[in-house]
Amino acid sequence: MEEQVGALWHKLITGAAEKRFPKAAVSLEQISKTAGIVFRAWGGDSGLAVKSATATTHGARRGLLQRIAGSNTKTELTWLDGETLNLPAELDFFPDQALNRDLYLWLIALAATESDETLPWLRRNQQAALAVLARFPGMLPRYQRLVAAALALRPNPDRLSGGEREQELAIRAALSEPGSVTGMPPAKRPPQPVILWLHPNPPASPAAGARRNDPEEHESGDSQKTDQDKRYQAERVETPDGKDGFMLFFRAESIFSWAEYLKINRPTEEDEAPDPRAAEDLDRLSVAEDGKTTASRLKFDLDLPSAGSDDLPLGDGILLPEWHYKKQLLQARHCRLQPMLARQAEPCDLPPHLSATARRLRSQFEALTPAKVWLKGQFDGTDLDLDACVQFTADRISGLTAREQGLYRAHHYQDRDLACLLLADLSLSTDAHINDNERVIDVIRDTLFLFSEALSATGDRFALYGFSSLRRENIRFHVLKEFERKYNAEVRGRIAAIKPGFYTRMGAAIRHASQLLAKQPATQRLLLILTDGKPNDLDQYEGRYGVEDTRVAIHEARQMGLRPFCVTIDEKGSSYLPHLFGVNGYVVIRKPAELPKELPMLYAQLTR
Repeated sequence: MEEQVGALWHKLITGAAEKRFPKAAVSLEQISKTAGIVFRAWGGDSGLAVKSATATTHGARRGLLQRIAGSNTKTELTWLDGETLNLPAELDFFPDQALNRDLYLWLIALAATESDETLPWLRRNQQAALAVLARFPGMLPRYQRLVAAALALRPNPDRLSGGEREQELAIRAALSEPGSVTGMPPAKRPPQPVILWLHPNPPASPAAGARRNDPEEHESGDSQKTDQDKRYQAERVETPDGKDGFMLFFRAESIFSWAEYLKINRPTEEDEAPDPRAAEDLDRLSVAEDGKTTASRLKFDLDLPSAGSDDLPLGDGILLPEWHYKKQLLQARHCRLQPMLARQAEPCDLPPHLSATARRLRSQFEALTPAKVWLKGQFDGTDLDLDACVQFTADRISGLTAREQGLYRAHHYQDRDLACLLLADLSLSTDAHINDNERVIDVIRDTLFLFSEALSATGDRFALYGFSSLRRENIRFHVLKEFERKYNAEVRGRIAAIKPGFYTRMGAAIRHASQLLAKQPATQRLLLILTDGKPNDLDQYEGRYGVEDTRVAIHEARQMGLRPFCVTIDEKGSSYLPHLFGVNGYVVIRKPAELPKELPMLYAQLTR
């Protein structure tokens, strides 16, 4: 009963204190695709991902009801960091849903506009607003409606005093006429948050300060869907000793918050996942290390296998460059790629469950085989062209001047003249299940089988390789089929032997695959990249660094005359693949189990 009464009181007092309009709310999830497209189209950094912002403390004065309810201490504002565009997870400030949607578009336009970061917050946002309105005059009516609605929600200056009143008047003038205010008057408290402007003091990215050199993180290609995409502020603290157990002071507003220390070890594959519900109510996550070695088992699993049980290395490795996007520098001889051959790959036949599909694909792809045709009217050839000879003889008998030309016919093969290299991601994330019976690696294996069966029917030159990585010195490049090798039982044995590897250092693998494909004397050279997630590795390759290196590697492949194309089963691929491959350079397979059947048909469309 006490809990029910407390919940009702909390709902009542919070609802009275917060003037929001949930029925007119617009969530970031609803406009996430539009937000990314609009941000990049309006000149924003195409390498930034769009994510929900962390709520931050604003420090402004709160009303009596808000202090009683313990609410309105934090707000979600918009800001940029090196890897993401952070937007509020939901906007429900205005009673009109169209206004809330327009607010998202206005904030995206501000974030996409370059501004002088050295200017104070007030002048910087005015400068950005003027730049948006000058570049997009059609935004002016929307902006005026937003300003009118926002001013109606802000505190009345007549009820404020001293510096707070002067600050509020300055903000109102800056919103109504951007560029008219040159400085913020001093006051004891910060002003109320301005929802039409970018964050005055954006927090640092959690990834920048929380990561150490040792942790071995899993692949980013998660197989499970998550409904919660909220970002949290993080901090590292010392492990609590559990001795401070007395509660000396108590505030009613802390009833509905979590502040206790939960000891949750990093789980391994055999452990059950920890319950995330406790973290959903936290604004800041504090992480501590207890010094125990429970994670050593996970670290052992990610170590390289012993030489006796590992695949057979071919040579001493190949040194390749890597792009450092912060330095804008191509680091020469930075990575070592090691070609490898499966040690225990016995020749085998096509798996029985793929036989029927393979027969159907072969019959369909035989229509693409080079056809033998006769070319008539040739100066030289294996046979006489009877039609041309009869016409020539008739012209001579009738007295017409006829020249002896084009009296032969010759065979000609309509050669497709193309070469394709398929590069498959064999990282650790491919060990995830897509259903009760299959893992991602099983789907990739079947895809390679059927792809090879289909292309063998056409006679097209093709090669198959796989890759994974463990830091820049161990980029494993698995040789499945070379261009000069015929598709046979030995190649099928290599495909059957593939297994999940480590991480996804995609840039180096693409560079080496491009070099192999560029050597093929073909008019069309297609580089197919099959993956299930973003570029990822240890030693700083995750996030923006890996994405930008991969993007430069793809650009280098295009300069060689190749056509890179990505096929992914990552449901979030649309958020970063346009930056890597362009809007027409990738496809997302929504049903991973259909990939073995979809890829050969996609190849037929690409090479038509």
